[in-house]
Amino acid sequence: MKGKILIVDDEADLRQLLKSVLEDEYHITEADSGVALKKLFTGEAPDVMLLDLNLRDANGLDLMPHIKKVWPDTEVVVLTGEATFEAAVQATKLGAYHFINKPFDTQTLLVTLSRAIENRQQKEENNSLRRAVATMSGSSAPVFQSPQMQTVVRTIERIAPSDVTILITGESGTGKEVIADLIHALSPRSKNRIIKVNCAALPRDLIESELFGSVKGAFTGANADRDGLFRQAEGGTLFLDEISEMPIDTQSKLLRVLQDQKVRPVGGKTDYQTNCRIIAATNRKPEDAIKDGKLREDLFYRISAISVYLPPLRERRDDIMPLANSFLKKFASQANRTLRSFTLQAADRLTSFDWPGNIRQLQNEIQRAVLLCEGPDIDASDLSVSEIRMVPSEGHDTAFTLLEGVERNAIIQMLRETGGNKLETAKRLGIGRQTLYNKIKSYGIET
Repeated sequence: MKGKILIVDDEADLRQLLKSVLEDEYHITEADSGVALKKLFTGEAPDVMLLDLNLRDANGLDLMPHIKKVWPDTEVVVLTGEATFEAAVQATKLGAYHFINKPFDTQTLLVTLSRAIENRQQKEENNSLRRAVATMSGSSAPVFQSPQMQTVVRTIERIAPSDVTILITGESGTGKEVIADLIHALSPRSKNRIIKVNCAALPRDLIESELFGSVKGAFTGANADRDGLFRQAEGGTLFLDEISEMPIDTQSKLLRVLQDQKVRPVGGKTDYQTNCRIIAATNRKPEDAIKDGKLREDLFYRISAISVYLPPLRERRDDIMPLANSFLKKFASQANRTLRSFTLQAADRLTSFDWPGNIRQLQNEIQRAVLLCEGPDIDASDLSVSEIRMVPSEGHDTAFTLLEGVERNAIIQMLRETGGNKLETAKRLGIGRQTLYNKIKSYGIET
């Protein structure tokens, strides 16, 4: 879309010149005085205002405070034929984006306007992001400190306003549900609900009735008509977590729903139109899930119009301490404790650990440390994790990749610390018990 430029200048010839130069690239409106400008304040804010300092009825510097109050995000580029250093400094202090002397070079003006528009758009994106994060009830505040996560956010900001189906991939515990919440919060559907379902947690014989609904008498125990999750998410978003764990025959029915935008309840004879956005997620690599028969290839292509990959925590270490501090504040408040921060030794321990359980494991670790810490700061001795060295051990690691060896070492260490308690080990690592059993078997860990 074209940017909106407001020209405020009492010289008709100059306004006409500026309009002729800019109208191919921007929507142009004009005001020839301070009075005319004030009449526009009830309308839509321009992206950029070209403001003459010496209007016939007002001084541009005197107008600046009111302009920034009414249109705080509008970038103001000051134009003047009587430039002074003092005026430039004052205009900048009052919120002006740039200061251009008359007469000006056309190319310089165009470059300045282009940068001002970009700055304005960035402000709007940041404001939208802050508003969206503020509305994400029930979710941990996301952290986007690392370059990798900033790239993810830029992608989300572009795709969230559309209705395109999105697939979020990444290891367990990387924050896929939080990203789904953020996409929903940034979308026009945010006024309605986001309904979440873990496909791996639904019983095989009930998953279709949960998704699509059922009619009375459709099966034993169906004593009344029941709305499915698609209907509950009407006008909003349906988040299908761990979609590769959905039974293959149900995946084929889901594919038909996505293609036709119609749902038929179990036992029903008629379809109803559905209107919800689909966000799916999986902790499996899609290509592996397809190869292993866990994910239909045609469904994958249907749900992955846009894919968002969340890197594991070990690949975005710039996020570790911001996340740790966020969890510290949260859990200290819940425990009614006053804890200041982490010691340098604790911070070094946290940032050097590879976190096979990702953010979920980090969160559990900080919660544990908050409860057990006796001093005003969390120290390394309050942490259960230790720095994992990249060395082969017990004759097994050489058969694994470097990262698999790290994960195997972490599981062995945690099993030792919990006395072999697998449920507690899974909890501390931030992974499911069955996932732990599978890893113990695949890594040849003796228990």
